[in-house]
Amino acid sequence: MQFVASTSIGIEQLLQQELTELGAEVTKQRVGAVEFSADSLTAQKVCLCTRLATRVMLVLQQGSDIEDKTSLYNFARFQPWQEFFGPDQSFAVEFSGTNRQLKNTQFGALVIKDAICDYFYDLYERRPSVSKETPDVRMVAKLNRDKLTLYIDYSGPRLSQRGYRSAQGKAPLKEHLAAALVMRSGWLEDTSKPLFDPTCGSGTLLIEAALMAQNKAPGLSREGFAFERLPSFRIAKFKELKQSIKDQVNDDVKPWLIGRDINPQVVKKAQENAANAGVSECIDFAVGDLADMKAPAKRPGVLLANLPYGERLGSMAEIVALYRQMGHQLKQHFCHWRAALLISEPEMLKLFKLVKHKQYKFKNGPLDTLLALYDITEQQTQGQSESKTPLHFEESVAFANRLKKNRQALKKWLKSDEISAYRLYDADIPEYNVAVDVYQNSAVIYEYAAPKNIDPNVAQKRLQDVLMLTCETLEIAPGQIALKERRKQKGDSQYQTQGSQGKTMVVSEYGAKFEVNLFDYLDTGIFLDHRLARKRVRELSQGKRVLNLFAYTGTASVQAALGGAKSVTTVDMSKTYLQWAQRNFALNNLKSPRYRFEQGDCIEWLKRTRGEYDLIFLDPPTFSNSKRMRDSFDVQRDHVTLIKDASKLLAKQGTLLFSNNKRGFKMDVDALALQGLQCENITEQTQSPDFARNKHIHNAWLIRHG
Repeated sequence: MQFVASTSIGIEQLLQQELTELGAEVTKQRVGAVEFSADSLTAQKVCLCTRLATRVMLVLQQGSDIEDKTSLYNFARFQPWQEFFGPDQSFAVEFSGTNRQLKNTQFGALVIKDAICDYFYDLYERRPSVSKETPDVRMVAKLNRDKLTLYIDYSGPRLSQRGYRSAQGKAPLKEHLAAALVMRSGWLEDTSKPLFDPTCGSGTLLIEAALMAQNKAPGLSREGFAFERLPSFRIAKFKELKQSIKDQVNDDVKPWLIGRDINPQVVKKAQENAANAGVSECIDFAVGDLADMKAPAKRPGVLLANLPYGERLGSMAEIVALYRQMGHQLKQHFCHWRAALLISEPEMLKLFKLVKHKQYKFKNGPLDTLLALYDITEQQTQGQSESKTPLHFEESVAFANRLKKNRQALKKWLKSDEISAYRLYDADIPEYNVAVDVYQNSAVIYEYAAPKNIDPNVAQKRLQDVLMLTCETLEIAPGQIALKERRKQKGDSQYQTQGSQGKTMVVSEYGAKFEVNLFDYLDTGIFLDHRLARKRVRELSQGKRVLNLFAYTGTASVQAALGGAKSVTTVDMSKTYLQWAQRNFALNNLKSPRYRFEQGDCIEWLKRTRGEYDLIFLDPPTFSNSKRMRDSFDVQRDHVTLIKDASKLLAKQGTLLFSNNKRGFKMDVDALALQGLQCENITEQTQSPDFARNKHIHNAWLIRHG
C-alpha cells in the first residue's frame, strides 16, 4: 500500500531516515511530506513510533482531468468505498485546493460526499451518515489544478500531540519539531552528555529528548488511531505489535537533562508535563535567568534552546540586549560545549559574535526559523573579559553623541516647562533614520522605512545599534524601550491596537498630567508635536465654551479645563479613547457636569449638532477611511467643508484652532474667505524646541469670523 507522511517544512529528510529505520520503503520526498510504501503492520508501526510525522494517510487513488463538478463527482463515485467502511458508519471529507471551476473547497467536499452517499445507496439502499467532528473514517482530497488525489486518513490527525502537554507557554513548540531539533543538535550521538535548555518553557525539548533516550514510542500513549476503525484492522496483530514496541523501552536509562526558565509558573507547568510523560525523574527543572546563565555541569554537553523572539510590539530592544549578553555568557562559561539555537530572525545571530558550525531551516507553525549550531572552542572564546557585554559601536558613535548633545540642549527648557515626554532625536543623521521620543525613564523608537537602495542587513545592524546605544546613553532598561515602525498610515490605523501589554505611565507638560501607553498602539496617547497648540488652547480657554473634535485621548480638553474653561465638550469616534480621555481628566482632578464626552464620527456630529462654542480645537487626521465613517476623509480635499461646518458652531467672537500633520498642506484661504472666515498661520508659534529640526511636522491656523 502507498502512504504519505506529513510533517513540517525542514523535517522531511529526518522523517525519511526515520521511516526507513521503521521498515517502510521510501518512494519520494517532497515539501512537507514523505511518500512511502508498506504493508498494514509496518504502517501501523510507523503511526506508533514516528516522532516526526504529523499525520499518515493511505493513498486511495489519483486522478487527472478533474476540471469541474461532474468530473469530480464521477471520479469519487466509482471508488471502492466498501473496502474502507460500510453504510452504518460515519465519514467526513476534507478538501483542499482549487482550479478554474472548482473554486470553493467546501463545495468540493460536498460533491465528494454526495458521490460517496450515492455509491452506498446503489449497493445497499442506505446512506452512511456524515460526522465532521468524530467520523469513523475520514477522507482527504487534495486538488492541484486538474489532478486530484484521494486519501484515507490512516493515523488520525495531530500525531505530534503526544498527550503529555496539559499546559504550555505563550509560544509552544510542536512536539515533532522539538524532536527534530534534538536530533539535529547532535546530542543523540552521546546521550551521556548533559543536555541543557536555558529557556525550557513547558519543557517540550527536554521531554522529547528523554523519550528518545528511553526509546519510548510516542504513539504508545495515544488513545486510538484512525486505522483501528478500518475493516482490514486485526486487533490481535496490533496488540502483538504494541507489546513488541513496549518491550524495547528502557526505563533504566537516566539521561542528564537540565531545564531552566525565568518564569516560576512555566517551570511548574514543565514539571507537570514531564510527570505526564513519565520522564520527570530524568529532568532537572528549576528557575533560571537566561541573561545570567552558566554551565550547569563541569562536563561539556549540548545547550539547546528555542530562543525568545518578538512576540509583542516593543520587545526588540530586550531581545537585542538579551542575545548580546547570551553571546558573552556562551563564550565565558560554555567552552567545549555545543550550542544549538533556534531563532526566528536569522540576522540576530550576528549578536552572538560566534562562528556557526552548521545551520538548518525549519518552519515553526507560520514562522520561518533557523537552527544554528556552534561548537564553542577555545578559539571562539578568546578575548572575553569578566565584564558585562561590551557595547561598542565605532560606526555609530555619532548617533550616541547626538543623543547627548540634544538632551543637553533641551535640559533647561524641559525643567522650566515641566515636560517629561519629548522628542530627543529625529533622523538628525541620515544613516540612522529613526525618531527617539523619551517618556521619563522609557523611550519609544520609531523606525522610518529604509530607502530601497539600503541593504536590509545594514539597516538591521544600524537599528540594533540605535536600540542599544539609546539604552546605554540614556540609561534606560531595554524592557522600557518600545520599537515601532513608522509608515504612511491609512485610515485610522495609527490608533489600532498593536499588542496588549497594558503598561501605562503618567507624563506631564505645563503642570498637566497624561496617561500614556508606549507599547500597545502605534501612537502613545499624546501627540508630542502638538504640545504648544495645546498650550495655546489652555491660554484661550478662560471662561470659554470649548469644543475638541477628533479629540483622541482628550489631552487638549484637559488643558482647556485647566485653563478655566466654562465647559468642555470632547468628541471622538473611539469609545476606548474617550474612556482614556476621562482617565486623563481624573488624573488632573477635573470633575464637572460641564465636561462632556461624546462618541461619534466628528464629521457627521458637526452636521447634526446645534449649539455655540467660543473656542474650537479641530485636529483631524490626514486621511481616514474607517469603516465607522460614512465616507473617506482627506484633509487637503475636505478641509474647507470641515472648517465651514465647524464654524457654524463658532460664536461670533470665537476662535477656531485648526491643525493637521499633512506635509505640504495648503490652506485654501480664498475659499474660506468666501465663507466669511479669516485665517492666521501660527505654525511657527506651535513648534516647540524638541521639534525644531522638523519644520514640517504639523500645520496650525487660527480661524475667526470676518
